[in-house]
Amino acid sequence: MHIVVLGAGIVGVTTAYQLLKDGHRVTVIERAAAPAQFTSFANAGLVAPGHAYAWGSPAAPKMMLRSLIRNDQAIRFKPRLSVRQWRWAAAFLGECSAARAKANTQIKARLCRYSQALLDDVVAETGVAYAGQSNGLLYFYRQPEKLAAATQKADILRGQGLAIHQLTRDEVVATDPGLATAGRAIAGGLFAPTDASGDAHLFATGLAAACTKMGCRFLYETDITGLRQQAGSIQAAVTSNGDIVADAFVLCLGVYSPFLVESLGLSLPVYPVKGYSVTVAAADLDAAPTMGGVDEENLLAYCPMDERLRLTATAEITGYSTQHKPADFTVMLGKARELFGNKLGASGIDYWAGLRPMTPTGLPIVDRAPIDNLFLNTGHGHMGWTMANGCARMIADMIGQNPLAHSNEGMRYGA
Repeated sequence: MHIVVLGAGIVGVTTAYQLLKDGHRVTVIERAAAPAQFTSFANAGLVAPGHAYAWGSPAAPKMMLRSLIRNDQAIRFKPRLSVRQWRWAAAFLGECSAARAKANTQIKARLCRYSQALLDDVVAETGVAYAGQSNGLLYFYRQPEKLAAATQKADILRGQGLAIHQLTRDEVVATDPGLATAGRAIAGGLFAPTDASGDAHLFATGLAAACTKMGCRFLYETDITGLRQQAGSIQAAVTSNGDIVADAFVLCLGVYSPFLVESLGLSLPVYPVKGYSVTVAAADLDAAPTMGGVDEENLLAYCPMDERLRLTATAEITGYSTQHKPADFTVMLGKARELFGNKLGASGIDYWAGLRPMTPTGLPIVDRAPIDNLFLNTGHGHMGWTMANGCARMIADMIGQNPLAHSNEGMRYGA
């Protein structure tokens, strides 16, 4: 079959690879000049089943409310005159009960474990280099009572087969001596020894090159303006460079997925949640972290990537703009310097903001659409890097009409 993948972010490229492995002819259409230029470009870098908690939780509504008057909340709600935003926010709040948070987290954790195993397979098959590390991730807390609550909460993930160990402050620093400067701020933490990290942009770029060698055609700088439907199926993707006819189509357009399929009568509950990142030179620090992790009370993630250190924070429900200014990073950098010292960023800071394609549940939509030959692989939120390879395999199995190696429970269209 000839299959068109719509989008060349981390989800689109991994989807193309799995389809090529199954012997399909694949074309990928992307508006940018290269793969992974949008959400996947400078994300957190953590491959983190040990952090697979649903964002919709009993704590989220309070953070959203406080964010209306304070700018230091991990989740910020910035109201707009947008029916799309308010509809999504209402659905998200509906997922914030303890029962829904637990159920969504359990499904998410299983998907993340499956996907990480597929990532390891892809790396073994292709040799893609992406500044990868597989020495675990640390999740630490500044207040003892927060650590105690997190230890209990981690039982949800342990119940899905994840190894998560509780550490004292000294054990956290012993596990990663690069946190020695942060020792006074840390009460203790959790260690997920099988979690990993790496540069999603480097991975997507390397995997796209491998796909090209396998015969994949990438159409860059090509805008997708519509899908031409006839007799109940999609005949072609309508683009700025002409129509692309194929046997099947896979939607991997992240936050823009809903717009493309609205005219077909499909409604996707995907809305952007803006995140901010900075990349600095690890050599600036007196002691740089040797593994990735999260300052949990501030949802500040950090990830060493060879000679670089990536830091990310904030979930801002505000719309589709990726614009940013240095002042937007003030709180984030202040918290980071409390951990890693005031030399952080001394030789320069690369600022970036991206849009996570979030569903209210935090689970992606991985399913066959009501239209016969259209497949959906979108809405991966803040864990697209962790989930991408597993979701790609699920879509390939659906297209090949093979039994799914991993269930798409909780990820079905309209569920």
